[in-house]
Amino acid sequence: MRGIEHRGDALSLEDGVYLRSFGVLRPYNPADPEVTVLRRILCVALLALAALPPSPALAQQTPQEKEQILWQKLEVAIQDVDRNLDGVLAVAILDLSTGQKYLFHADEVLPTASSIKIAILAELYHQVQQGKLKLGDLYTLQSSDLVGGSGVAGALTPGVTRLTLRDVAALMISVSDNSATNVIIDRIGMENVNALLDSLGLTHTRLRRKMMDVKAAAEGRENIATPREMMILLEDLYRGKILNKQMTDDFFELLSIHKESYIPRELPEDLRIANKPGELEGVRNDSGIVFTGHRPFVISVMTTYLHREKDGGEAIIRIATAAYQMFDRLSRASQYGRVVSAHDTGNP
Repeated sequence: MRGIEHRGDALSLEDGVYLRSFGVLRPYNPADPEVTVLRRILCVALLALAALPPSPALAQQTPQEKEQILWQKLEVAIQDVDRNLDGVLAVAILDLSTGQKYLFHADEVLPTASSIKIAILAELYHQVQQGKLKLGDLYTLQSSDLVGGSGVAGALTPGVTRLTLRDVAALMISVSDNSATNVIIDRIGMENVNALLDSLGLTHTRLRRKMMDVKAAAEGRENIATPREMMILLEDLYRGKILNKQMTDDFFELLSIHKESYIPRELPEDLRIANKPGELEGVRNDSGIVFTGHRPFVISVMTTYLHREKDGGEAIIRIATAAYQMFDRLSRASQYGRVVSAHDTGNP
């Protein structure tokens, strides 16, 4: 016997159909009572199947599936940026509403430059919450505090100028003042910043030197992080896992101070963005939260080994813009993708 295909109680042969009955093969006969019973069983089975809801494969596309198409387009856009960048690119993006992530080389350990100041600011607020410090504590600027990249601090009068710790932190974040940053590091302790990061499981993010410590950098003691860990740090801060509500609100108010950076470069001016960029030779970074309507998101873009630093900045701008356009669309649209606004040019 050849060409046999098992079909439950029957065997199909090339020259006909045979029924199996008590181990004996009998030729197919439409009048056979057993065939009639089989037909009835088959009809009942077909009716039962017809009453079932459509399978997922045949069901109408869900809103989540539609969103995945947009995520796929974002991925294509980021890969296009990577192909055209003469350097190393790493990205982490998190939808704070759904928890969906996009990760691209996100576990690579890279120099943070000034983006590490997010972690420094977090520990400052952490110690204020613990009662070890007060944001209103006064500090008198000293000549010994001044280092390269001091910006505003360098224009102030040492020994006379008194600032609150919050003022010093504001200089650290808004104009990335390195002297102000070192004052904060001395006050809170470098080891405490790393202890906070350890408590969050962020073992690859490290503050290992003060700002403008070229000797430490030459010895390999660079401030480092991964995009994934920068993303997790910002998410934990956003969800109140590190600070209470009052401290969290003030933390993000400070981090949202307008500053020259890459993430907001082509985004709406009135959009709230809590971020901190970083720049070193061969390095351009920016990490933060973009508060896009009902779909806020975390974004961390880090670049290194850049042939031209300008290209790294442009890469961050393009990725941040593409991400914002997707999240803004999701924030304003219905589950079917329809956007209703005062500027609707369609015909409802």
